[in-house]
Amino acid sequence: MSLDLYTPEISALALGNPYPDRLDDPAGSSERRSPICGSRVTIDVALDDAGRVAALGSQVRACLLGQASATLLARHAIGRSPEELAIARDQLTQWLGGEGGVPDWPGIDIFTPGLKLTARHPSIRLAFEAAAEAAERARLGVAA
Repeated sequence: MSLDLYTPEISALALGNPYPDRLDDPAGSSERRSPICGSRVTIDVALDDAGRVAALGSQVRACLLGQASATLLARHAIGRSPEELAIARDQLTQWLGGEGGVPDWPGIDIFTPGLKLTARHPSIRLAFEAAAEAAERARLGVAA
């Protein structure tokens, strides 16, 4: 595995999650786990009257990449619709898989060094997968 992926920027990002605690009463929740490294990310969301993320909570028990990805997701998820989160998830999956360009998510290009390290892709995707599912569950009225 290349140490190029574990940059000081990714290390700093991993420590900066603005929503490190779970919500008391989420409208939707989802947990994702990476079978490769055992990383686990849980995302809780509450939606506003317009159906956009109004509050986000998380529990991140993940490797450095999972933590950094969760922080990046959390910094920019408020105000997004479930559809926008699903698009971000899908774009990230395609980009990591070598299909499509850099996803339309602020700062996501920090993971460019990991494109060739396919074993690390699940860790990078965890928070985005959990957020998209949590928001969709909230939209449908199914908390978990």
